[in-house]
Amino acid sequence: MHTRRSPGRSPRSSLVAVTLLSVAALLVPACSPSRDTTSPAGSAARAELAALPKATPSALTSYYGQKLDWRSCGVPGFQCATMKAPLDYADPAKGDVRLAVARKKATGPGKRLGSLLVNPGGPGGSAVGYLQGYAGIGYPAEVRARYDMVAVDPRGVARSEPVLCLDGRAMDAYTQTDVTPDDQRETGKLVDAYQKFAESCGARSARLLRHVSTVEAARDMDVLRGVLGDRRLTYVGASYGTLLGATYAGLFPERVGRLVLDGAMDPSLSARRLSLDQTAGFETAFRSFAKDCARSAGCPLGKEEAEVGRNLKAFFRRLDARPVPTGDPSGRPLGEALATTGVIAAMYDESSWEQLRDALTAAIEENDGSGLLALSDSYYERDGDGRYANLMAANAAVNCLDLPSAFSGPEDVRRALPSFEKASPVFGEGLAWASLNCTYWPVAATGEPRRIEAKGAAPIVVVGTTRDPATPYRWAQALSGQLASARLLTYVGDGHTAYGRGSSCIDSTIDTYLLTGTPPPSGKRCR
Repeated sequence: MHTRRSPGRSPRSSLVAVTLLSVAALLVPACSPSRDTTSPAGSAARAELAALPKATPSALTSYYGQKLDWRSCGVPGFQCATMKAPLDYADPAKGDVRLAVARKKATGPGKRLGSLLVNPGGPGGSAVGYLQGYAGIGYPAEVRARYDMVAVDPRGVARSEPVLCLDGRAMDAYTQTDVTPDDQRETGKLVDAYQKFAESCGARSARLLRHVSTVEAARDMDVLRGVLGDRRLTYVGASYGTLLGATYAGLFPERVGRLVLDGAMDPSLSARRLSLDQTAGFETAFRSFAKDCARSAGCPLGKEEAEVGRNLKAFFRRLDARPVPTGDPSGRPLGEALATTGVIAAMYDESSWEQLRDALTAAIEENDGSGLLALSDSYYERDGDGRYANLMAANAAVNCLDLPSAFSGPEDVRRALPSFEKASPVFGEGLAWASLNCTYWPVAATGEPRRIEAKGAAPIVVVGTTRDPATPYRWAQALSGQLASARLLTYVGDGHTAYGRGSSCIDSTIDTYLLTGTPPPSGKRCR
């Protein structure tokens, strides 16, 4: 059941999350003790508070002035801590939310440039997991030498008081729900699934659900910037992380340092337009896959590009009527919903296309759905024991708070189906129905579409990939047109996001910007 109308995550982030499952229990952040401002240490604290940005409200000075108690967290070279932020910035007296923070200190020997905050997207992707599994060890050595690499799991995500909804067994049923209903009975079952999911989130996470918006997460990043002692924020955000970064720039333009927004979102779009654009994005990516598959030996979907999509759609219809076995210990067969998610998962990175061809061959020719099920499970962050990360819960919680629902109800979806199916004959129907999930959310949206200009900010590098499935290239063009100081950097290629994915042109351009502050000329194109 593909229910996410999000831009998704950096392709490396899902691999990171799976890698870290075995060590997650060792990541034990610590909360800093409160400080006595009447002591000598308190005098130093008062001096620190006096140096806070003038725009910081007095009610927030204790948050900006806190000291993090860094401790080893079981991953060599990394330290972890817990940072406090107000649950409700409009009324800090309502209590705190505790946010998991991790860092890997600059390796030297050159001059330290400050902290580099990273976020892999989602919403719902673990930034701490991304840091420990990739960014803190895989970013260029020159960048890691000059910056403390830092991540914070956004509120409601992973280690930061995660939003909780369905348990593993219930999630298995939810992800198998048919999102291409053929009649009123199947439509009712889909609506019932969305309602039960929303009710479980409301029952288990009532305290958090009104306070996990992107605006609040961006304000948390500014608290972290202040706590780390950085005058300006240096940040690399991928996918949904670009919305976080752009939102930060809109809130605090004078505190923008070097911002890289890779796989950009357009904050001015409604939920329905985001869903429709993303549907077209997956169709663009699928056509690239179809062309590659058709000219490969043994493509199970045909030898002509035009027939690959038709045959895949026909395969999905067969699965809707008769799922194929997978050998899964929990007894899950491969139906249309899980198969569609598996195919979508492979669209994020062209290096997954061969795996997808093999999985489709096994399912179509050998009646073995295990390969597509594995792709689907990796997308949903489900481990071998049937446990899910909180990715889908956090994803819905943030998305449904940030924007009003794309649709008012099933009839509204049906009216929109022609436009979605035109955008993608293969995925359009399912992605349209998947966008109904926020209709039944237990709390009202607090955000709305908005342009972000961030006038007065330092140059911001916006990166777009021409055949990106999850964040269509037009979004990068739109965001760079909104941000007053944006420089658009284009990767002509496939896959989701561009930095660290094999283009020396992209990588060297971004590295130069991070290390020297020199942005590329707007309009630069790389391959």
